[in-house]
Amino acid sequence: MDIAIKILQFFLCFTILVGIHELGHFITARVFRIRVEKFYIFFDPWFSLFKFKRGNTEYGLGWLPLGGYVKIAGMIDESMDKEQMKRPVQQDEFRAKPAWQRFLVMIAGVVMNVVLAVAIYCGICYTWGDTYFSNKDARWGYDFNEAGHELGFRDGDRILSIDGKPVDNVQEIISSLLITEGDRRVEVERDGRAVTLNLPLDDLIAMRQKKGYEGFLALRFPFIVDSTVSAAASAVLKKGDEILAVDDLRGAEFPDYQRYIRSRAGDSVRIEALREGDMVLTMTLPVSEEGLIGVAPRQDLYTPRTQEYTLRESIPAGIRKTGEVISSYWEQLKLIVQPKTKMYEELGGFIAIGSIFPAAWDWQDFWMKTAFLSIILAVMNILPIPGLDGGHALFTFWEMISGRKVSDKVLEAAQYVGMIVLLMLLLYANGNDIYRFFIK
Repeated sequence: MDIAIKILQFFLCFTILVGIHELGHFITARVFRIRVEKFYIFFDPWFSLFKFKRGNTEYGLGWLPLGGYVKIAGMIDESMDKEQMKRPVQQDEFRAKPAWQRFLVMIAGVVMNVVLAVAIYCGICYTWGDTYFSNKDARWGYDFNEAGHELGFRDGDRILSIDGKPVDNVQEIISSLLITEGDRRVEVERDGRAVTLNLPLDDLIAMRQKKGYEGFLALRFPFIVDSTVSAAASAVLKKGDEILAVDDLRGAEFPDYQRYIRSRAGDSVRIEALREGDMVLTMTLPVSEEGLIGVAPRQDLYTPRTQEYTLRESIPAGIRKTGEVISSYWEQLKLIVQPKTKMYEELGGFIAIGSIFPAAWDWQDFWMKTAFLSIILAVMNILPIPGLDGGHALFTFWEMISGRKVSDKVLEAAQYVGMIVLLMLLLYANGNDIYRFFIK
């Protein structure tokens, strides 16, 4: 059932993204009175699952869920319809229109994906707001996993800055360590003093490749008194006191103190506590046969911060969020083509994309993932690779500034080259998926 929910989310998301993208090409073509012969969600080699014709356009649903397309009359595209290009030019064909109109048709899909992302982020900001854990609230620091310890972090470290820049959102800590083309300098507060950690790029790459970012850090939960229920505890402790040590166990978290106190059932323990104003208290408390000292710990130490937006405020917030995500993804894309980062080894295909969806349905998470993937689709499609929208737009842009149209033979050759490059990338990315999922 969990896999079924993941698959359902993946296909719903993919259908929305492809449909919106192709709708951009379709609407712009129709605005300029260009004939659109086909509008398909998914590809339809040999047969389609569903189709109907209205006017000059055939609408349908293909069976191969690898994308979708619109077939625009008089355009050299993935259909490679050479016979059509041999016939006399018709006024309602793509090739008959001015270069600026053809250019707008080419980039319309990318624009629609960006607009979709903006609309989704605006809706998320208005409906749910922007909820996050603030690094400023981590007053007791973090616990780190093995990968964090190998990088030099110690449990209890409070992160102050990365490369001299303060960090607010806790998620930015992981992103900063993963998305980098060089060493990182992290300043932490440790035992009341500032300590600088220099993290070499090779160590960060090794952490990323071993997926050490999973559970990299967690907020610490100290033993803070919420209330006292025994006479002995009430005589010396009050709400807000922080337990610093129980016997020789010092600097631990509440679950560790709790386990130790239970091990001393029927005995007594020496407690050291810190009261507001830096007053340190020392006392001995009896431990009941149930392993309790009569102190209730505070549970609500951390509260996520939520920035709420009115409908009017959500629009600039959604635009700003879209810009931030585009910038972040573009940085990741640049790192992929730099061999020293080894990020090309982690390219993923459809399994990787599908795995980002949770096993339980969550509308906020679904729309966040859909907006992010819409931006990925936009950025990837605007790349100047023949076969992609960016490749078509590049040739058209050259015509606009030079006044010379690229020949059909060059366009056909470029289309073949682009399709080969895209097929190789597709095979490589999905091959990585298969290797990681079934072999590694």
